Amino acid sequence: KSSVQTIGEEQIQNPYTELLVLKGHQDIVRFLVQIDDCRFASAGDDGIVFLWNAQTGEKLFELHGHTHKITAIAPFSSSDASEEKKHLILTASADRTVIVWDCTSGRQVQKVSCFHSTVKCLTVLQRLDVWLSGGSDLCVWNQKLNLMCKTSHLTDAGISALLELPKNCVAAAVGKELIIFRLIASNDESEGWNVFEVKRLVDHQDNILSLVSVNDLTFVTGSHVGELIVWDALDWTKQASECNFWDSSVHPDTQPEIKLSQSPNEISVQHITSDEECVFAAVGKGIYVYNLQMKRVIACQRTAHDSSVLHIEKLPNRQLISCSEDGSVRIWELREKQRLPAEPVPTGFFNMWGFGRANKQVNQTAKKMQENTPMYVLELVGDLIGHSSAVQV
Repeated sequence: KSSVQTIGEEQIQNPYTELLVLKGHQDIVRFLVQIDDCRFASAGDDGIVFLWNAQTGEKLFELHGHTHKITAIAPFSSSDASEEKKHLILTASADRTVIVWDCTSGRQVQKVSCFHSTVKCLTVLQRLDVWLSGGSDLCVWNQKLNLMCKTSHLTDAGISALLELPKNCVAAAVGKELIIFRLIASNDESEGWNVFEVKRLVDHQDNILSLVSVNDLTFVTGSHVGELIVWDALDWTKQASECNFWDSSVHPDTQPEIKLSQSPNEISVQHITSDEECVFAAVGKGIYVYNLQMKRVIACQRTAHDSSVLHIEKLPNRQLISCSEDGSVRIWELREKQRLPAEPVPTGFFNMWGFGRANKQVNQTAKKMQENTPMYVLELVGDLIGHSSAVQV
């Protein structure tokens, strides 16, 4: 029998029911982006972008222009003072093009096809009025789609994720490296930008799969081998890290680091999301809640789904939504666990989660910590069954 938690029959009803089924795509849907309060766009492996009315389910536009699958999508607003605000979408494809679409007319505004490789990520820096594309190199574009500057060829693997940082900087995930670039205004009067590499962070042991901002001061990365690193967004130093392969009994002198998962096949950090307080990581089939202040995992569901968790998103009221290869979408709530007065305190944080042996000193510290800190649990509050195969996003 599967160890995955289910909503019991004693619950009167699962409160989440299907409202609309929006059909149109002929292949995997990998991207959903919000345009405004009632419109959103979807895109994926069929190379088509659909614009939908989220309230009625009406298909507003079907945007054809790419010949291969869509690899990145980003909404942005034109801020030209001479005209009213325009809602636009940027899409990148494996056909090595980027297209700008007008969301109001559904028309193709412009197409850029000077790329040497597939663009895997797009980021709009609204404050600087530019957007960035990441592939085998990093390119900076203005609103009129003029290429302002680019880096030299980085690697064949290319940039897999981009994140805006303070002080006109951007973090780029390139394989297992994190490269920090800074945009500097051109000296001439062209109002252009130049881009420079300022630092390379080589702390990860394997490819970085997730890169997310927590706030103006902090961002987090997750890798293929279960590493989670918390970074300072201003000086790019490591604030905390959790790895799957450390054990406090083997390395008594090092800061104890938590094993996120035990099976080598299920340690990949597929996706990360966060709020100001916690980082939520999709690791293998499980979900882990890492508290930034305590610098430790405070709750987990080691088997949240039957297959890998592909994407998680934070909801209000301490809730979390996860979707998986198993075709299900689930809603979780982070609740404080009520400890009974007579309940024995687990001996050591590592033993509590089944993460291996812990020495006596760690036991005592952990025992004290357990008595003084609240315990949390991820409770399943909604099971959304409607998809017939893997849910990407």
